[in-house]
Amino acid sequence: MRRLYAPQPVAVEADGDDSPLAVAGVVVESIREEWAVEDRWWTARPLGRRYFELALADGSATVVFRSIGSGRWYRQRA
Repeated sequence: MRRLYAPQPVAVEADGDDSPLAVAGVVVESIREEWAVEDRWWTARPLGRRYFELALADGSATVVFRSIGSGRWYRQRA
């Protein structure tokens, strides 16, 4: 069974505040929305993510997040 909208690793260029500047080589035109999720804090493997809904220079929109624990970037939806 394949997971719907499973996060995929993606290359993100970010500024000093970890705000995305480019995703997979495509420039970010604007950040539409930003939010944080902190869950499972009571477990041995808490979840912490910082999400960004982005408008890209090629006309597409995407959602990416940075895993607070690992520092890795993922694309949620293309």
